[in-house]
Amino acid sequence: MSLVQFVEQTLGTDNAHRYINQLLETVQERNPSEVEFHQAVREVLISLIPVLSQKPKYMEHAVLDRLVEPDRLISFRVPWTDDTGKIRVNRGYRVQFSNAIGPYKGGLRFHPSVNASIIKFLGFEQIFKNALTGQSIGGGKGGADFDPRGKSDLEIMRFCQSFMTELSKHIGPDTDVPAGDIGVGAREIGYMFGQYKKLVGAYEAGVLTGKGIGYGGSLGRKEATGYGAVYFVEEMLKSAGLGFNGSTVVVSGSGNVSIYAMEKAMQLGAKVVACSDSSGYIYHQAGINLDTIKRLKEVEYRRCQDYVLEHPDAVYVEGCSGIWTIACDIALPCATQNEINKLSAELLVRNGVKAVGEGANMPSTLEAIDVFLDNNVLFAPAKAANAGGVSVSALEMAQNSARLAWTMEEVDLKLQQIMHNIYSESLKASQDYGVPGNLVVGANIAGFVKVADAMIAQGV
Repeated sequence: MSLVQFVEQTLGTDNAHRYINQLLETVQERNPSEVEFHQAVREVLISLIPVLSQKPKYMEHAVLDRLVEPDRLISFRVPWTDDTGKIRVNRGYRVQFSNAIGPYKGGLRFHPSVNASIIKFLGFEQIFKNALTGQSIGGGKGGADFDPRGKSDLEIMRFCQSFMTELSKHIGPDTDVPAGDIGVGAREIGYMFGQYKKLVGAYEAGVLTGKGIGYGGSLGRKEATGYGAVYFVEEMLKSAGLGFNGSTVVVSGSGNVSIYAMEKAMQLGAKVVACSDSSGYIYHQAGINLDTIKRLKEVEYRRCQDYVLEHPDAVYVEGCSGIWTIACDIALPCATQNEINKLSAELLVRNGVKAVGEGANMPSTLEAIDVFLDNNVLFAPAKAANAGGVSVSALEMAQNSARLAWTMEEVDLKLQQIMHNIYSESLKASQDYGVPGNLVVGANIAGFVKVADAMIAQGV
C-alpha cells in the first residue's frame, strides 16, 4: 500500500486527521521555504495517524508539537585561511532536536548544499532512526556549507579547527555526540577531535564517533552504514523468498556508505554493475572492481570517471540521475537526498527492480516511494535501513565509556542483530497498525512510540 493509498484509507474527519493537518500547516508557516524539512515532517506525521487515533494521549501531551520544533538550532560563522593566505568564511550549523532517550547524536555534513532546511530534515529523521537502534541516543545533526573537494589537507585542517572552536561550546560525551556524514570522514573527525582536546584540556574520547582506530574509534564503524543497509535489505528479501545471491545491483554514490554496501552485497553473491559520484556514473556490465573504486576514492581522492582508464570495458556517463536507467534487481541509493524522483522510480520499475534499499538519508521523494509501493517493490526506508552507521557509533560510545575495544567480529555480530531487530520491530508495527509490510509506516511508528513514551514519562 502506497502512502497516498494509506492517507486515503486512514484520513477521515477524526481528531487525529485534524491534528496532523493543523500541525503540518504550522510547520510550513514557521519554517518557510524549508522544503526538505517539510518533506521529512510530512512523511512521518502522515504515518502516525493510526497511532494517534488509537492512543490520543500523544496528542494530549503535544508530543509531536514538541518534536517538530528542535530544542535548539545553532548557526555560526566559520572563518578560515586558505593556502594563498586569503580569509574565507563559511556558515556552520548544529541542530539538537531531542534528547528524550539519550544525548543528541548525529553526523556532520560538509557540502555546499548545506543549509538550515537540510540540517533540520536530517536531525528530525535522526530522532526516529536513533530510537529504532535500541541504543540510548537522541536526535541531532550538523555541518557547514564548506566543500572539501579540491582543498588541501592543510586547508581542511584549518577549516575543521575553526569549525570545532565554535561547535565545542555545544557538545560533550553526555550532551551531544557528532559523527561524520557526507564530506566528513576519519581525516576530518581527527582534526576536529584534536582541536576539541586543546580547547577543553581533556581527553574525552566519547565526544565524537568515527574516530581513528588508534585513538578510540571502533572497528567496523567505517563499514557500518553500508553493511547495515545490506543486512536490512537481506532480511526484507528473505521475507519474499529472495536474496542478494545472483542478483544484479546498482548502487549510487562512491563514499563510505556506497563502497561498503557494494562490498557486503558482493560478499552475499550479488553483481554490482554501477556506482556514481557527484559528476557522473560508471556502468561496468562485467561487475564493478571494488579494489579500484576503494583506491580511487579512499586513497587517491579521485573521480569516478578515472575508473574507465583502468577498465576500458566500463562506461562513464556525465550526470548522476541516469544511473537509475540501468536495469537491476536491487537498487541501493546511497548518495544524497531526493536522488530518486517519480520518473526515476518508474524507470526502475519498468526495468524490473524487485527491491530498493535506502542507504542514504531520504534519497527517494515521496512520489517515488509511492511508485515503488504501488508496484509491490520491496522498499527499505532510510530511517531503518540507514541506521547501521549510528548503531555502531553508539557501540563506539559504549567502548569509549568502558575503555575497551571489541573485535571486528564482535561489532559485526552486534550490527547484524541490531538491523534484524529494526526490521522485526518495523514489520510488527506495520502489522499492528493495519498496514502489513509497509516498512515506511512501520519504521516511523516503531521509532516514534519509543521517543513519545519517554517524553511523556519525563514531563513537559
